[in-house]
Amino acid sequence: MAANGLVRTRNNVIAGVCGGLARRFGLSPFLVRVLFVVSCVLPGPQVVIYIVLWILMPKER
Repeated sequence: MAANGLVRTRNNVIAGVCGGLARRFGLSPFLVRVLFVVSCVLPGPQVVIYIVLWILMPKER
């Protein structure tokens, strides 16, 4: 696993996608989760993108 690779975290709430994104970009996992939930109020493919990332992002070892 690369140190800066995009991977799902083990410490996850649903699938580890938000935690993985937060770690990759140096943000708080809580902040990324809140931004995702708030963004779901807006129209767009947020949930579909989350599911695609869930499938494509490898699980942290």
